[in-house]
Amino acid sequence: MGHALLQSIHVHPVKAFRGTAPREAVVEPWGLAGDRRWALIDDGGKVVTQRQQPRLALAAAELLPGGGIRLSAPGMDPLTVAVPTASVTVPMQIFRDKVEAVLAEDGAAHAWCTAFLGVDARLVHMDAPGTRRPVDPEYALPGETVSFADGFPLLVTTTASLDALNSLIARGDHADEGPLPMNRFRPNVVVSGTDAWAEDDWSRIAIGEVTFRVPKKCGRCVVTTTDQATAERGREPLHTLGRHRRLDGKLIFGQNMVPLSPGTIRVGDPVTILG
Repeated sequence: MGHALLQSIHVHPVKAFRGTAPREAVVEPWGLAGDRRWALIDDGGKVVTQRQQPRLALAAAELLPGGGIRLSAPGMDPLTVAVPTASVTVPMQIFRDKVEAVLAEDGAAHAWCTAFLGVDARLVHMDAPGTRRPVDPEYALPGETVSFADGFPLLVTTTASLDALNSLIARGDHADEGPLPMNRFRPNVVVSGTDAWAEDDWSRIAIGEVTFRVPKKCGRCVVTTTDQATAERGREPLHTLGRHRRLDGKLIFGQNMVPLSPGTIRVGDPVTILG
């Protein structure tokens, strides 16, 4: 194995929208700065993701200075949305978690999201991320919090594991669907220079100056079968993960991470396995 390096960084300003790939990112206790601080909810207050709405893969969100966002999507005029100034929150449901969030202000964002999806959708912001949502208590240390991400502040994947998975797909029943790009897995950080599946055994790592706890392997869902460029669904990678990467009833690719220290990570940083 060579030297492990941080190959790329991915920030998703709105949960389920296309992300951006900055050269560096500030690591906050609840995740990368700007990552998944915004999300969509339906008329019942439930989070809306690519699970229900694969079309969200076609919508993009660009982070603006100060935390606002610029939304764009095919057939839609771009829309700039400011961080809401109101402190009145609405309840939302993210899977098993009930979270308080703040509605985007002037109504234009709700109209934009509803028009794009064709169903009622409201855009919400997490105003005080250190107080709103704890990490899954089964895996958390006291006080650990998370943004609107699925369950943990960061997700790490490795290029070697993707290569290994694509080799398995190429020998399987749906070889025509491969090779898959990494964006199917929507990671925050991608590491190169490891052995395939090396991340399965990590418990603590450092990326440059920032250390992370690695508490739980990532179980994958139907979103991974969604082509992020077309929003069309296939069978892979879940078919192949189901045959080769099934653990405790979950289909595994990547690892969840929790920051242990603040700092900035940069593409090209060395990645050190601490345990």
